[in-house]
Amino acid sequence: MVQLPTFNRALVEKYDRPGPRYTSYPTAPQFHTAFALDDYRQAAHASNQGEPPKPLSLYIHIPFCRSLCYYCACNKIVTHKTERAAEYLTYLKREIALQAELFDKRRKLTQLHLGGGTPTYLSDEQLLELMQSLRQAFNLDESDEREFSLEVDPRTVSPAQIHNLRVLGFNRLSFGVQDFDEAVQAAVNRLQSEEQTLELVAAAREAGFKSVSVDLIYGLPLQTVDSFDTTLSKIIELRPDRIAAYSYAHLPDLVKAQKLIRPEDMPPPERKLELLELTIRRLTAAGYVYIGMDHFALPDDELSLARENGTLHRNFQGYSTRAECDLIGLGVSSIGKVADTYSQNVKELSEYYARLDEGQLPIHRGYRLNEDDRIRRDVIVSLMCHGYIDFAQIEARHGIVFSEYFADALAQLDEPIADGLVTLEPAALVLEPQGQLMMRNVAMAFDAYLGDGQRGRFSRTV
Repeated sequence: MVQLPTFNRALVEKYDRPGPRYTSYPTAPQFHTAFALDDYRQAAHASNQGEPPKPLSLYIHIPFCRSLCYYCACNKIVTHKTERAAEYLTYLKREIALQAELFDKRRKLTQLHLGGGTPTYLSDEQLLELMQSLRQAFNLDESDEREFSLEVDPRTVSPAQIHNLRVLGFNRLSFGVQDFDEAVQAAVNRLQSEEQTLELVAAAREAGFKSVSVDLIYGLPLQTVDSFDTTLSKIIELRPDRIAAYSYAHLPDLVKAQKLIRPEDMPPPERKLELLELTIRRLTAAGYVYIGMDHFALPDDELSLARENGTLHRNFQGYSTRAECDLIGLGVSSIGKVADTYSQNVKELSEYYARLDEGQLPIHRGYRLNEDDRIRRDVIVSLMCHGYIDFAQIEARHGIVFSEYFADALAQLDEPIADGLVTLEPAALVLEPQGQLMMRNVAMAFDAYLGDGQRGRFSRTV
């Protein structure tokens, strides 16, 4: 039974420090350029050897946006020159063909996600062209069990386009809302009416989408407890299947766009904690299950069911129900996980095009896991996804004695144990309700690469 998180202000303040989100282990700072195309091809070959063949997952990055949201730290290109999307699609199709050559055609593509940027920057015709290219190259799952999703900016689509996305094969949508308050929207240059969102969510349900998700951000300029409470009330009334409530990281020295936010509009640090506490209280009281990190879902949603039955997983898009998939990253800056490797494409569009013009995959860097990495990844995933670490299971899978192998890590947990974040039992390490918000801090004890010089490269843990 999933327990509700407990908000302890003193503990949240104590443990709110930089740390990885653990969408992978090892994390991206360990990726290196010595990982070459031959390494990736070997990984793809190895991944084809399973019987039965493992399914595939695709992430496709669409970097274009029509306007600049001041808070956004994503890899994006703001432009009104729609012909740039047509050029990008041409190269994306080349990459799709090159990737498809490496994977056994028996392997079914069961999961697809389009992220950005703004995936709906592509026109209906371009999205159709993209889906046709994928169907020609891969063995797409056409059953109702597939998970084909994309992120939608409500300012860029109509209800008719939502219906068209369903016809194209998508069955899940994620709407970017962030905040309904007009003053907050103006402060971050993202004006969108409440009516737009309501109309599109209604269209998605009418079209038969299996899941509708909404993204919120707390800690934005001009947000107050009262104003965000109003936004939460509207979201709860809308009743999306999933809600992601992200913490805004204001780093204007690192993210150029954030310099456009007026410093005097930023809420004080204590306000952010008040907003987090409010969000947890309102959403759980409304019947949403706290999945972990910043994700909430209705009890009958697949994420909630996976959390309950122990099949929840994490990948580069966050929590997932498809742990068995190899993930192929497509598009500029995208990241994949194939066999025991991670790989990331080049981040610059010009270099992405140049590599594909040479007939080469645009992989820039990556990482091949060693045995210690695999053990630690298993431990961290178990903690982040299930809220506990079963020592016997880890020992059986990896042939270790947990207490001996992780003696140093367990010693690092003396303080979190004393503070009641976790309980060390004879057979397991269990995350307590008041430790759920600090699960990243607990996971950090098992990270072999987390030296002091690396901590500042991550967002804060709460």
